[in-house]
Amino acid sequence: MVTALALSVSQVCQGQAHKNVKENEANRLAREGAEAAKNQDWDKAVEMLRKASAMDHKYADELATVYQQRGFASAKNQQLQEAVQDYTEALKIEPNNVRIYEQRAAVEMKMYAYDKALADYSEASKLKPNEVRYYNYRAYIYEAKEDNQNSMAETEKALQIDPNNQEAKERKQRLERKQAEKMPTPPPNTPAPKKSPPAKKKP
Repeated sequence: MVTALALSVSQVCQGQAHKNVKENEANRLAREGAEAAKNQDWDKAVEMLRKASAMDHKYADELATVYQQRGFASAKNQQLQEAVQDYTEALKIEPNNVRIYEQRAAVEMKMYAYDKALADYSEASKLKPNEVRYYNYRAYIYEAKEDNQNSMAETEKALQIDPNNQEAKERKQRLERKQAEKMPTPPPNTPAPKKSPPAKKKP
């Protein structure tokens, strides 16, 4: 019994030691990743923090942040597809981060991937329903797609939240003008034709 107990304690100690080694390694990798991010070495930062978060999930938030930072840097350098990929990876970690949806949508608009941008601004609206900008962005995209009906619907939502929103007010006027121009012109009020005088009878 004493031997069994001693063996059990030994296994617990070994397990704890292994856990400590793993935590120390994860901590070292996370520190390296943070240092690389400070130096804007985004590839190294992502690699180090990916390894760190695989060992200890508490570093996942830092990994998501580094994905965002690399995505932002890629977007600035016009590497739009790479930026979208990084924002997508960040969203896998933080699916309720409204800022990442907004950042990805902005890049998708640059790529003219309007339907994807609409979907991202829609997700952002679910997370922050009273953020007027997201409705204005959606209204802008629909207008760019010449879908004036949906553009007007999004504009109305924006105005419900902020009745004095200048962008939404101007868009509403513009859409109403477009709608009026599309209406068929009514025919002019033509007077009824006069009856021709009866033909004279020949004698």
